[in-house]
Amino acid sequence: MFNFEEELKKLPKEPGVYIMRDEKNAILYVGKAVNLHNRVRSYFRENIGRGPAIDRMVSLIARFEYIVTDSELEALVLENNLIKENSPKYNTLLKDDKTYPYIKVTLGEEYPRILFSRTMKKDKSKYFGPYTSAGAVKDTIELMNKLYQLRTCNRSLPRDIGLERPCLNYHIKQCLGPCQGYIGKEEYRQQVEQALEFLNGNYNGILKELEGRMKTAAEALDFESAASFRDLYNSVKQVAQKQKITDSAGEDKDVIALYQDEREAVVQVFFVRDGKLIGREHYYMKNVSSGDKAGILENFVKQFYAGTPFIPRELMLQCEIGDRELIEKWLSGRKGSRVYLRVPKIGSKEKLVELAAQNARHILEQDRERLKREEGRTIGAVKEIAALLGLEHIERMEAFDISNINGFENVGSMIVFEKGKPKPSDYRKFRIKTVSGPDDYACMREVLTRRFRHGMEESRELEEKELDRQYGRFTRFPDLLMMDGGRGQVNIALSVLKELELPIPVCGMVKDDSHRTRGLYFNNVELPIDTRSEGFKLVTRIQDEAHRFAIEYHRSLRSKDQVKSVLDDIPGVGPARRKALMRSFKSIEEIRNAEVEELAALPEINRRAAEEIYRFFHKT
Repeated sequence: MFNFEEELKKLPKEPGVYIMRDEKNAILYVGKAVNLHNRVRSYFRENIGRGPAIDRMVSLIARFEYIVTDSELEALVLENNLIKENSPKYNTLLKDDKTYPYIKVTLGEEYPRILFSRTMKKDKSKYFGPYTSAGAVKDTIELMNKLYQLRTCNRSLPRDIGLERPCLNYHIKQCLGPCQGYIGKEEYRQQVEQALEFLNGNYNGILKELEGRMKTAAEALDFESAASFRDLYNSVKQVAQKQKITDSAGEDKDVIALYQDEREAVVQVFFVRDGKLIGREHYYMKNVSSGDKAGILENFVKQFYAGTPFIPRELMLQCEIGDRELIEKWLSGRKGSRVYLRVPKIGSKEKLVELAAQNARHILEQDRERLKREEGRTIGAVKEIAALLGLEHIERMEAFDISNINGFENVGSMIVFEKGKPKPSDYRKFRIKTVSGPDDYACMREVLTRRFRHGMEESRELEEKELDRQYGRFTRFPDLLMMDGGRGQVNIALSVLKELELPIPVCGMVKDDSHRTRGLYFNNVELPIDTRSEGFKLVTRIQDEAHRFAIEYHRSLRSKDQVKSVLDDIPGVGPARRKALMRSFKSIEEIRNAEVEELAALPEINRRAAEEIYRFFHKT
């Protein structure tokens, strides 16, 4: 038993990270402290304006632990890592986990290339970005290769010069052919330098050059080339116009502001690179405290910049945040040069922060309607089903499907929906072990028995180890079992649950002669369901998902040639003979009962092979 009074006395007066856990050992909250002794003890004093969320969290704490660090900066880094790894329920969390694209110029190569990259490494390459649109990055790279005719292949040059024929890009005049030695290294480098000028925002040179080439080609009556140069000219001009100048100083900075309601907040970020606004992105924060704008911004900055490879010189914030100097020190260490956190009060910078806040507000307001519709499709649909069946509460639903390949190799699949949404991480696949031939009822009995027995055994093991149920694969049982069929499938499920003494309601999804859902079979009664309702649509999605998952499982088995049957163990029976047997007989049992003459009558099987098959099934 955890003795709070004694453990609080042991807390060191040093910096570190503390971890609050509930009675099931799940992490509730992770925090950092300059002084662990003072900070952790403050949670267990009489409440002084902590707010309802913190009060709820404190009431659930069953024990705490801590990690001492050498400095507050180390504590901040460790806190970030633990929050990202565990997603504690009461920490304000960044919901998005995105990576942003870069344009990479491989200057470490003798014949550099322009590539798309999701990471920024410490190598000899030059990176531009990050950008918010992967599509725009790919379009820009394609345009660059057309303009400067740089290679896109992965040949090792100059080692491989002349070893292979030039590729299609050379023949369509989108590569200068360095792989054949058609252009020297110095001349190729000049093309690369021009490309770098373009990426740095200097478009005037290439625009003048393309305009000149277009006129020259037109005067020579080479209208096809003139049209090509015209298209390139327009593409470059479009790229140039998209760059909106926001700061004549030409610095890198991110502009960050938020808007929040009662449940969540949206943080808007404007990305300014080399003085140009290159894009914007928004992020949702959950578990937010009402009116805690500074706290939300602080959590966002720590979590977002712990994961992004590029850190600008300046972060322009909507308001002052806690630990500003410490966060500046941490970001400066990550970047390798000084980083500033500023809150502009007047002028164009302050207006840019206001603009970011307005964008955040519009995004959250627009999403309210979308979230309302989504809630109707998911949680609302689950409530409809619960009301139809007379059940008080449904959160988790499981559905099963049985399939086989030509009557052989029966497999089962299990899908899970929680709060009306699929939960693929809980899906499971089963290879049937005890049933030969197409007997769906027997297969379903085996699958359900294995699924629930596994869950019961895992629950016992986790209880013995005092671990939370989240550590098990099968420990979470459904609030409703959805069977694809009527009375027969439902009765199989009920008999399994009765044998295991599990009080789980079972519902059948009944289809008509056209294989369309017509109602739900529950408590020996078929209940009609409104085909226009969200509940009906959810039932249909569950059926379709169970069927899709089973089919994909079979496809993967076939594509990987993993389907193995008892026939594979017979000497002289390979894939062709196995297919012939599966095609001609309905089950393994029929093959077992076949005489040698019946087996030898198949074109693919000779007398000797037929005798081997017969001997295999009748050996003592």
